[in-house]
Amino acid sequence: MLETTMGRISRHWRGLLKRASRQPVTLAGLLFAAALALVGAAALVSANNLLFLILAAMLSTLLVSGLVNRLSLAGLEIDFVLPDHIAAQRRVAGRIHLRNAKRWVPSFSVHLSGTEDTVLTTLYFPVIPGGARLEETVEALFQRRGIYRQNGFQFSSSFPFGFLERRAQVTLRRDVLVYPPLDPQPGFEELLASVRGDMETLVRGRGHDFYRIRPYEALESARHVDWKATAHTGTLQVREFAREQDRLLEIFLDLEVPSGLDAWFEQAVNACAYLAWSVGARGGRIRFRTQEYDVAVPEMADVYAILKYLATVSPRAGRISCGPVDDNSCQVVFSAADPAAVAQTGWAQARILGPGVLPAA
Repeated sequence: MLETTMGRISRHWRGLLKRASRQPVTLAGLLFAAALALVGAAALVSANNLLFLILAAMLSTLLVSGLVNRLSLAGLEIDFVLPDHIAAQRRVAGRIHLRNAKRWVPSFSVHLSGTEDTVLTTLYFPVIPGGARLEETVEALFQRRGIYRQNGFQFSSSFPFGFLERRAQVTLRRDVLVYPPLDPQPGFEELLASVRGDMETLVRGRGHDFYRIRPYEALESARHVDWKATAHTGTLQVREFAREQDRLLEIFLDLEVPSGLDAWFEQAVNACAYLAWSVGARGGRIRFRTQEYDVAVPEMADVYAILKYLATVSPRAGRISCGPVDDNSCQVVFSAADPAAVAQTGWAQARILGPGVLPAA
């Protein structure tokens, strides 16, 4: 019996705290409450009718303020439209569609912001007429990769007198796929530069099809200079030929990760996304593989297929059982296993990046 009573009291206080968090009292509200208490005490002590009238007017003002404040947030509907491709930790432009379902009653002084992992630029609407539909462009920021099944938003308003700030939570149940971060992180630019250097080493030779004549660049061989164009322009010009097919970049992400290295796995996923995006955006050839996934870009899909997979990938058991598909490719392996064991699976020429080489963020 005692436990049941204590449970009811606990639930009651939790409900009160939850409602209080939705209606925090502002500084103006605290000052008004203090003034209300003083007037009430003075009216009781002095029995002055004028003070009782003032007390009644103040109580009426407080009640009207709460009613109008609640009515201001009632009947608001929202829709949020985002681009097809979204990367974590990068601001994207979305469209907010706001509708006031109240036919005649307007809403005043409404703030709209994001909640939880969705950071949304706060919007302020001085007035939303009854039955009106408004559309605004807003910047959104998602902190982590993955699928967001619930997009949370918060309406808030302290209209008309600013005594209470009433808040209303709105949840849109819609799947939003967020890619890993595509912006460079510490060490990523150096990794990309070394990979590009390896890819260009094999294709430095001249092709057979003429491409263009361009100005000479430092450290280039003099045998590529076109002397007729140089004499015509007065500056050194180089005859450039079309390259043969670019060297293939093979990326392998090992999904078998020991416990305690989850942060490193996230960093490896981010590095894979950055490499694939940087090389794929320049038209490079990529072969991305894991123990359960294999795709070639651009032969089988575009680079977004890799990013979509990396958005939801997670560690799983399974050893590396395959080597590179092209011995002349530029090979990068992200694995938490022993580098010697990884090399024995066929990746002897690969750049193996483990926890000691690619530290966690």
